Amino acid sequence: MSLFRLTLRNVLHRRFLSLLTVCAVAITVAFIVLLVLSRQSVEQGAKKGYGPFDLVIGAAGSETQLVLNTFYHIGAPTGNIPLTVLDEARQDPSVEAAFAMTTGDNYKGYPIVGIDSGYFFTRYGGSRLQEGKMYTHTGDTIIGSYVAQSLGLKVGDTFAGAHGLVQGEDHESAAAEHEEGHEEEHEAGESGGHAHEDFRYRVAGILPELHTPDDRAVFTTVDYAWAVHGLAPEEREITAVLVKPASLLGAHDLKQAFDGSSGVQAAYTSKAVSEVLNAVDQGSRLLGMLTAICVLLAAIAILLSLVAAASERTKDVGILRLLGKSRAYVWLSLTTEGLLVTTTGLIVGLVIGHLGAYLLKDMLFSQAGIQIEPYHWTPEHGLIVLGALAIGLLSSLGPAFRMYRMHPLALFKS
Repeated sequence: MSLFRLTLRNVLHRRFLSLLTVCAVAITVAFIVLLVLSRQSVEQGAKKGYGPFDLVIGAAGSETQLVLNTFYHIGAPTGNIPLTVLDEARQDPSVEAAFAMTTGDNYKGYPIVGIDSGYFFTRYGGSRLQEGKMYTHTGDTIIGSYVAQSLGLKVGDTFAGAHGLVQGEDHESAAAEHEEGHEEEHEAGESGGHAHEDFRYRVAGILPELHTPDDRAVFTTVDYAWAVHGLAPEEREITAVLVKPASLLGAHDLKQAFDGSSGVQAAYTSKAVSEVLNAVDQGSRLLGMLTAICVLLAAIAILLSLVAAASERTKDVGILRLLGKSRAYVWLSLTTEGLLVTTTGLIVGLVIGHLGAYLLKDMLFSQAGIQIEPYHWTPEHGLIVLGALAIGLLSSLGPAFRMYRMHPLALFKS
């Protein structure tokens, strides 16, 4: 009988214990894979979330809140600033490009963002729309690909927005409501008192998949907020100014010029994002401790499984030795069994980890605009594979070495 067939027979002979060991390894590997994919997605999504806009100008308050609301469409804005701030920024020679942004309304929980169309050409290099054309008139919109898919919106559809930023709305039920038509929406607007039913938006175009938070937003002209609320020219304000500096030195000069003047702040985008990532890293360290505990439990499960196997098969091993099988053969049979169980759990764990990432993909993106890549393989995957096999091998060495040292006749007395 070949070594592999003997090992497979031994594993199947103790199905329940082998299954428990496989499950312990699989759960540990799946947890680590999901953690690695999520952490990498958060880091990549955070870094490419703001594009070339290294500076953002907004109302005084939390820099992190300003950046998250401006680029990731998370949370509420810090407030409004005078429209003249945009003119001052554009007149500064150290500014390559500056765009005003207005926010404050939503449609079915997705933020409505007013911004000049030049923003898309500056950030994405003039990416073509998936459908339709860029907005040109007040009330025209282009919508992110995720919004279009979730709500079933098409070019030419019209809708009414609502005041405020709704972060926790169930988007699936919102999509169902859209299918029922605008009559129900009108009734909700009258009863809730928050809908701007008298101002209708029209879908002029749909953005391609950008894999950024812009996929889950509705974009329109900057003046939409003024038109919706009927503001006079002297009352018009903006939420933020997105600035692409001509140089790093220019960004420093701009921050010095605007920061702290008349209730206005200028924030380095990368600095605010780094603070968020640091908070994520602290959470990752806590999860890392839990992962270490899972790895230890998996190693113990493999060790107990092999100790039980060695105790059950002492006489079988004795017969093999009397039939002429070498000590190395006995040693290999037990270590191969540990590696077989570990490899099976490793493969199952990798599949479950990536499947879990696929199932969590939409939820993570809808809540935080982070695009997890469930099919992505990272260098950490190689470490996971090597680590799992090493744990299986090390756990096998103790029982295998014990059987290796015993005399054949002593095996029958055990």
